[in-house]
Formats: sequence, structure tokens, C-alpha cells
Amino acid sequence: MITVEEAEKLILGQVTEYGAEIVPFEQALGRVLAEDIKADRDLPPFNRVTMDGIAINYEAIENGISTFRIRATQAAGDEPVDIEDDAECVEIMTGAMLPVSTDTVIRYEDLELRAGLATLVTNAIRKGQNIHYKGKDKKQDDLVAGIGDVVTPAIISLLASVGEAELRVKKLPRVVILSSGDELVEVDQAPGPFQIRRSNNYTVKAVLKQHGLDADMLHLPDDEQVIIRQLKNCLEDYDAILLSGGISMGKFDHIPRALAALKIEQIFHKVQQRPGKPFWFGKHQNGQLVFAFPGNPVATFMCLHRYFLPWLHASLGLKEKPAIKAVLSNRLSFYFPLKYFLQVKLHYNEYCQLMATPVEGNGSGDFANLADTDAFMELPLERNEFKRGEVFRVWPF
Repeated sequence: MITVEEAEKLILGQVTEYGAEIVPFEQALGRVLAEDIKADRDLPPFNRVTMDGIAINYEAIENGISTFRIRATQAAGDEPVDIEDDAECVEIMTGAMLPVSTDTVIRYEDLELRAGLATLVTNAIRKGQNIHYKGKDKKQDDLVAGIGDVVTPAIISLLASVGEAELRVKKLPRVVILSSGDELVEVDQAPGPFQIRRSNNYTVKAVLKQHGLDADMLHLPDDEQVIIRQLKNCLEDYDAILLSGGISMGKFDHIPRALAALKIEQIFHKVQQRPGKPFWFGKHQNGQLVFAFPGNPVATFMCLHRYFLPWLHASLGLKEKPAIKAVLSNRLSFYFPLKYFLQVKLHYNEYCQLMATPVEGNGSGDFANLADTDAFMELPLERNEFKRGEVFRVWPF
């Protein structure tokens, strides 16, 4: 049995790049960039008006002029209209290009318009106000987004602004989620007296969907030959196999033998942790990885967040984020030689400290309890007593 830190190191030692692909930018949300994106021109590309009103030359204000003749009206997208003297102005709309003969925009709220004239009703005018200057955000060829950045709605906006209709993004690994056991029936079926509905596979699929990965699902019966056949097919079609259940020491836990029969090398089996002690991890000779999680729902959920997601993010070249830590709100005892992943509810106190309140459950089979919690708090293996006010790492979900 190995430690959590050893398991993490072994898994991250199997980080794999899966290449890149081209996708339309509007379909790239949540994907990871595989290329640097640069501005094809200055942003904004011209001196842009940011308020509806009039454009003037500020010298007019300095010379005591407070009423201006409206020479023309210019909308966004119109060719700029220049003034011929300081007593003139251009009525101008937000988004329009500022005429070169003007340098200040006065909003409608500070004006009185009548009979083709615009008169100031305030003295609080600053030179250059209400203008978004050319190149203020980015200069041509400046980096807009870089390799390893996740495409967010804000980045989508930038991509559209610089004309990137197609993007090179990191390919996602092909993943299949396998559930196992004759005691499991489909969601829309009525379970028998000794059966339950499948849920782990849907939970895992939902988590992966949140991270931009649409995994397939398959169910394995308690038949070793069928398991071997199905696993063999999965090795041909997928880069990573996520198993839930069937890896413990039970008489009908056929999966370890099936994995061995298919020459999938065991990298480790059993981790010094609760929940998730029976966690199995291995690799096929052709590079496919197998994450075999314990069948208990909380154990599957924890192992997915603690091990698979960090591997996925590293394989996609995502920039590593700082660990999130929280303050334990209640004293706690745990008298087992295992690292404990405590289910907690997170909240901020009046001092803006992230607090973690333990939520008691009924063991790793209590999946209903997950709905009332926000994270797992990782408590050190070397200790049995944990005091209120101590700070430990949390894995939000």
C-alpha cells in the first residue's frame, strides 16, 4: 500500500499529450489553446468614442466657448466628420471613430441641445474624456491568449475581435467510464429487492463534462470472459479507462484478473487513504491508462477529483493553480493509519477566511451526503487529532 503522495507522483508520471486539432472558435469554450493568439491590429483599432454626445476640440473650452454649432451627426461605423473651427462640434455616438480634428467627448447629460446648438451645462470637462484610445488594450502583434490558456467567454470575445475564426486546441483524451456488477440496473429500470440503480458512471460523466470532456459509458456484468472481451475493445478505442467497482477482494471482483490477462501493468493497487483505499492504477503496453476506482460512490468521487482531474489538466498543459486551503471550523479525531479526505461545507466568515465545516456522513457509500458538501479536506496521515482553526488543503467539487 502506497501513500497519497506516492500515488499522485506515479499518476503524474504518466502525463501524456494527445496532440492538437482545429476547431471553430465558437465551439472552443472550455478547450485549452495549443497556439499563441496575437492581435492582428491595435485594440481598439482607432480612437473610439465611449459616450453618446458631442466631439469637440478642447481648446474651445480653454478659450471660453460653451456653445457649439452641430456640424454633423456621426454614428458608429460612419466615416469621421471633421470640424472646421473650435466653435463647431460633431454629434457623435458610442463606438464611433473620433474625428482627428477633435480630442474630447462631452456626454448628452452635460449638454442642452436646441436649434442645432449644443450648450454646456457643467464646467467639469476634462481634455480627452470619454475616449478609448487606439492600442490602449493591445498593440498589433501583442499576445491576446497563450498556449495552455483555457478558452473562456472573455477569450471568445477577444478571438472574435482579432479575427481568429478557427483555433488550434489541445486534443482531449478519449475516455470511457465502465461500471460493473450484476447488482446494478439502469436508471429507468425498477431495481429488484437486492439491486440498485447505476449512479457512479453518471456522476463521473457529469464531472468530466464540467471539464470539457464528453466521455462514453459502458456497463460490465459479473462475467470474467465478457469483462476481458469488453476491456480489450476499450483498449483499442480509448486512451483512458475509468472503472468504478470490482477491484476489491470479493469473489466476484473479476476486474483485477481481467486487467492482468490483457497485460495491463499494475502500477499500484491500494492507497493509504479513506475513502478510496482499494484504488488501482495501471498502464497497457500501448500507453492506455486504467484508473480503477472503488465502487463506493464517495470513494469514486474523491479519487476522480484527487487523481484523475490533476492528470487530465497536466496532460492538457493547463497552467497549475495554487492549492486552495481552508480553516477547519470544528475539532476532529480520526484514529486510522490512513490519510483522511473529510467531506466539508465551505463558506467565508466575516474576516473573509475560507472556512470548512465537517459534514458527517455514513461512510463511503453515502452518496446522498455529497449533495450537502462542497469539497474534500485532505488531512495529514501522520496525525489523529485536528484542531479547530488549523488550515489544510481542500479539493472543491
